[in-house]
Amino acid sequence: MICDECGGKVEIKRVDYVLLGVLLGKFEAEVCSKCGEQLFTLEESRKITQASKEKGLWGLHARTKVGKVGNSLDIKIAKNIADFMDLGQGKEVSVHPESKKRLIIDVS
Repeated sequence: MICDECGGKVEIKRVDYVLLGVLLGKFEAEVCSKCGEQLFTLEESRKITQASKEKGLWGLHARTKVGKVGNSLDIKIAKNIADFMDLGQGKEVSVHPESKKRLIIDVS
């Protein structure tokens, strides 16, 4: 098989799949030997989804609104995300903008 992206040779391999820094396991994929592009079948994608659910990584997304406390603004973090990141009241974090549309919170 030939890679649609670069024209390299595509082989079927078992590859590590990492989501949010957590290894979900090894899954079968078509992998380009030149550019490294990985393609998973629908069945393998379902296995990846199941593994992410079993490890509690499925649905770690939440919408929230900016609030106000005194003269400062605050952003609430959903419990499932706080649990995943081991955040709790009093935990120190570092906050900085990456751009006008992205805010980075580094957990110490």
